Amino acid sequence: MAAYSKGFTLIELMITIAIIGILASIAYPSYMSYIVDGRRTDAQEAMLSFANAMERHKTETMSYIGAADGGADTGVPNGVVFPSQAPVDSANKFYNLTIVSSSSLAYTLRATPIAGTSQATDGYLEITSTGLRRWDQNNDGDTSDADETSW
Repeated sequence: MAAYSKGFTLIELMITIAIIGILASIAYPSYMSYIVDGRRTDAQEAMLSFANAMERHKTETMSYIGAADGGADTGVPNGVVFPSQAPVDSANKFYNLTIVSSSSLAYTLRATPIAGTSQATDGYLEITSTGLRRWDQNNDGDTSDADETSW
């Protein structure tokens, strides 16, 4: 009767590790893309809530002016009006929220990805008082390219 050793050979283990490595190298970028998309969706929700907060501010003051910190017209929103970072309900922030412009009749709000986060190269999001939504999809600093006039 021949004696058989039980277990795996080194070649079998190396092949298994190689297959796992190949699968991981395919899955990880897809997973990271999913995470970036989810965080952008969080920022979009925050922008819609920010727009609602601006409408409440106008109802109370009859103008969009003065909603920024210190009663200014542009910049970081006053904490009473809306938080300055998104997502609003998380300790991990990925976007800075600002009022780009405001007047008595109109405003433009922006969510800018925070440097050093996974969102840093995702491009900024904007929404205006007329409901226009823009996304600097290619992160070139403007929203004038095709397909950048919508989220």
